Amino acid sequence: MFIFIGKIIILFIIYVVAIRILGKIALAQLTPHDFGAILFLAYILFGSLEIEGITQGIVGVITIIILYLTISKLSLWNKLDKLLIGESTFLIRNGKINIENLRSSHFTLMELLSAIRTAGYFDISEVDYAILEPNGEISILPKKDKVFLTPSHLGISVDDTGLPIIVVVEGEIQHNNLTMINKDKHWLKRELISQGYDQIEKIMFATVRDKDYDLKVYTEQKNTY
Repeated sequence: MFIFIGKIIILFIIYVVAIRILGKIALAQLTPHDFGAILFLAYILFGSLEIEGITQGIVGVITIIILYLTISKLSLWNKLDKLLIGESTFLIRNGKINIENLRSSHFTLMELLSAIRTAGYFDISEVDYAILEPNGEISILPKKDKVFLTPSHLGISVDDTGLPIIVVVEGEIQHNNLTMINKDKHWLKRELISQGYDQIEKIMFATVRDKDYDLKVYTEQKNTY
């Protein structure tokens, strides 16, 4: 059993290191070859393990959980965080593309342009910074004169009405979410009846904002011909 646990630990560490070598882009983009590489790595490494009986299966699961929690704790240390998780990488800085960082991150220029368009900027000259985060996501900071206007830029005061919390899904009351906003099913039923909904099972979806407690109800729309 100790040999079995040792194999799991070694294979898991090798797998994590291999994913780190593949780079951040493999986790974020998951192109066909990225997905294939990750899938085959897992198959080749863990497919070599022979699990005999349910006991080894349970021990294997517990070992992976402990390894995962241990690595998560170690990543809280700054020095180990850079080794285990990685650092942010500037792909564009002060409006200039860093070709070396693009290459070292296994990121193509076309993928960078695609990420910039996804962020809502169709001209690379509008971007001041583009940062590849450790999780593979790209943070885009536009130049000051290209920033989208917000109410604060125009000096307009906007009320914060809160976050819509789901309270009904397909006729089922979400009790935990109601507790989160300090309400109960009796309050919800009263609010629904006041809006003309006396049968919860016919409600497809309903939300309550967590600050002003505004209730919105969505019912199934039937096709009409």
